[in-house]
Amino acid sequence: MTDYQNLSLNELQTVIDNAEKALKNKLVNHRKEVIAQIKELAASIDVSVEITEIDKKSPRRGVKVPVKYRHPNDPDKIWTGRGMMPKWLRTLIDQGHDSSEFKV
Repeated sequence: MTDYQNLSLNELQTVIDNAEKALKNKLVNHRKEVIAQIKELAASIDVSVEITEIDKKSPRRGVKVPVKYRHPNDPDKIWTGRGMMPKWLRTLIDQGHDSSEFKV
């Protein structure tokens, strides 16, 4: 067994990359075997099955929403208009400002 503590960063990263590739290949092969077993079992009772792949990724994941509001004095404080209103904007509105003053 390899002593991982004695490996350099590059060697350790190579081991990790190779392990991830091997795991991915094993998962793909296992999936193919299971699908073949399902089709074989279905054929044994004179039934045909069609297996469709489901895309596991959410179509909304990673979608950036444009900024709608920006703090007048601190440009790092922004809000997209989604979710709870940030404290800085709530404070400014409570002071008598209108939210439209801070629209981008």
